[in-house]
Amino acid sequence: MKNKIFNNILIVILSLGFFSCEDYVDYEASEAYTIVADDYFKTSADFEAALVGTYDVLQWNIYSIMIGDIASDNSLCGGESATDVVGLQKIDDMIHDPVNDQLTSTWKWMYEGINRANYLVENKDKIQFSRKAELYGEVEFLRAYFYFELVKIFGDVPLFTTSRLTAGDSATLSRSPKAEVYAQIEKDLKSAIASLPAAKSTDGRATSFTAHALLGKVYLYQNKFDETANILEPLIGLYTLPANPQDVFLTSGENGPEAVFEVQHSKNSNWWDWGFPQGSEGSFGIIHHGIRGYNGTVYASGWSFNLPSKDLFDAYLNDDKRKKTAVLDIVAWAADTGAEYTSAYEHTGYYNHKYIPRAGSSAAQQELNYENNYRAIRYADVLLMAAEANNRKSAADDTKAQNYLNQVRARAFGDDSKASSSTGTALTSEIWEERRLELAMEGHRFFDLVRTGEAATKISGFVAGKHEVFPIPQTEIDISGLTQNSGY
Repeated sequence: MKNKIFNNILIVILSLGFFSCEDYVDYEASEAYTIVADDYFKTSADFEAALVGTYDVLQWNIYSIMIGDIASDNSLCGGESATDVVGLQKIDDMIHDPVNDQLTSTWKWMYEGINRANYLVENKDKIQFSRKAELYGEVEFLRAYFYFELVKIFGDVPLFTTSRLTAGDSATLSRSPKAEVYAQIEKDLKSAIASLPAAKSTDGRATSFTAHALLGKVYLYQNKFDETANILEPLIGLYTLPANPQDVFLTSGENGPEAVFEVQHSKNSNWWDWGFPQGSEGSFGIIHHGIRGYNGTVYASGWSFNLPSKDLFDAYLNDDKRKKTAVLDIVAWAADTGAEYTSAYEHTGYYNHKYIPRAGSSAAQQELNYENNYRAIRYADVLLMAAEANNRKSAADDTKAQNYLNQVRARAFGDDSKASSSTGTALTSEIWEERRLELAMEGHRFFDLVRTGEAATKISGFVAGKHEVFPIPQTEIDISGLTQNSGY
């Protein structure tokens, strides 16, 4: 007998495919799930399959990435019209409220990932096996990743680590201060660093170095600059920057020498479901960035969301390789190639070139199965985080900060002609601007502007004291009685 369970944080959508990315089948949460848990985790293969199911949630997280640019000065929402994906349109205009499908989905998905991680934690002591410590290092990394997404988007959020939430927890649920959430994230990542190997066994798996990088970002978001510099230092020199930044975002460049952590996607699965579009092995996010009504070579048509702004396009020098890496000038492209397209809503003339649909990169149900990986952490990001940390730590090391910044610039321009010799706050500003140029259209800009205190001066309509975080979804207020963020 199936019983609908309100999981306090979310209406849990469990799946028979929890233990298999290849056969994801939705069903209502049921008491049978608990019974299955009693009979499961008898072999190491059961733990491995459950871990894969936890990684699977990473593939769902498309909206927080898009919001990271749409909510900033980097891009406009776009789409077909002002009513096309209203949640993103409102975020673009800074008029969003607690009734927002994209924020609600992000909340649900991240807590689904946390519940899956905690399911493994609940059953940790059932058996012993040789890879157990390493496997649980991956679990801790994933839980930290999901909580980091939540805390940077919503601020204070409910925190639970020892077990899944059940229906009986709804009356006791409350939001934990973000400082406590960050403390748990740090704890998980430190444990993961100690448990994980340096080398990945499979593309997309967390490693000790991956956990170092994420912990560095977590520290940076809390202005813990000494800790950021220290945790990132062992990563310097372990990765390289390919000469052409565009190569990094092609299929051939996936999991390459700059990849610290990538969310894996594939076009090989024939499974698809428009009722659960993020559930295929492909990236549902890619189709959002496609050229509307496109007829031409190289690219494929799409839904014209997340359109780079003219302000972003103009921020690049013409000889900066990253200009064409991040932004496709569709007007120029059409003039050069004879391609045809339809103007999108809020048409800027530009498209997100890093995550644009490319011909041949999808199969089965085309919109849902693009194979493009999400480059969650790149070495260029690590270098720029380390540069900022060394510049802003208690005993500043601007020489080291310049070095890391200039490595990124040298790749961008092909030489040292744009090397910085600035120090102090001037160097800080240069590093922040470099982050915009280097990481444009990858979902980081809004969160960078908030953490550096620049959001109110850079984002039209941004209200200080309100828009640093997004509203808690109204469904969660109604179900769990959670408090709302100020101003919403």
